[in-house]
Amino acid sequence: MKTLAGRRARLLAATTTTAALVLVVAGCSSSDSGSGKTTVKGVHLAKAGQLTTCTHLPYPPFQSEIDGKVQGFDVSLIDLVAKDLGVKQQILDTPFENFKTGAFLNSGQCDLAAAGMTITAERKKNVDFSDPYFEATQAVLVDKSSGVNSLADVKAKGKKLGAQAQTTGEDYVKGKGYDPISFESSDAVLNGLRTGQVQAVVIDYPVVQGWLKDKANADKFKVVDNLKTGEQYGFTVKKGNKALLDAVNKALKTAKADGTYKKIYEQWIGPYDASVASPAAS
Repeated sequence: MKTLAGRRARLLAATTTTAALVLVVAGCSSSDSGSGKTTVKGVHLAKAGQLTTCTHLPYPPFQSEIDGKVQGFDVSLIDLVAKDLGVKQQILDTPFENFKTGAFLNSGQCDLAAAGMTITAERKKNVDFSDPYFEATQAVLVDKSSGVNSLADVKAKGKKLGAQAQTTGEDYVKGKGYDPISFESSDAVLNGLRTGQVQAVVIDYPVVQGWLKDKANADKFKVVDNLKTGEQYGFTVKKGNKALLDAVNKALKTAKADGTYKKIYEQWIGPYDASVASPAAS
């Protein structure tokens, strides 16, 4: 995923089919004395009456602004957690680099983070991950006129490769000996390909799927490689925040059991793929 140093954090209301949620009722919550925080069903919240989610925009189809509202796959799933707690979800747009360190979780600015984030051993040192909720592969997308037909072709034919900064995709190609041009966001990656700054890009396949729904993109670009890197996405909470982690995992388990997850998957990702949708915990 992405990093955007210096970008001002923005608080945005997450509006999806579950956004009109019931506020905390008496007896379900209690205010922490002098802190302004609230405890709901044993979960301590950064701000009363809301579940504050850190993300980094845009990263469609997982989270992006559509018609002025933050929507997407991750947003819809976290709405389920908020609904179970009886609060509303609010989105805080932050630099992606903070997701690795857990800075906004540790400072109490956010309750959890949802940003299409791959579970890694390095990141686990700073945050606690939920059960995996999505398995992603890295796609190599190229300009059809580039003559590139594989990742290996990029190097063999002396073409420029782009990747999103601070992402596992960027790490993967660097580990293979490539020196990709880094872009700050997924939108910037696509623009780099459109404008010829690069002739190929590597990025999470679901993102490419979203791009190729646009006929103009589909006419100009093609996927030439799908790299199975074993990546699994997870939501994160502050180290030791077991109550919230349990609430997230419960919501995911219930959604997968009752068909809600499948419905959300088909809305934002595409045709349902059970092997991708329900990966085993790593």
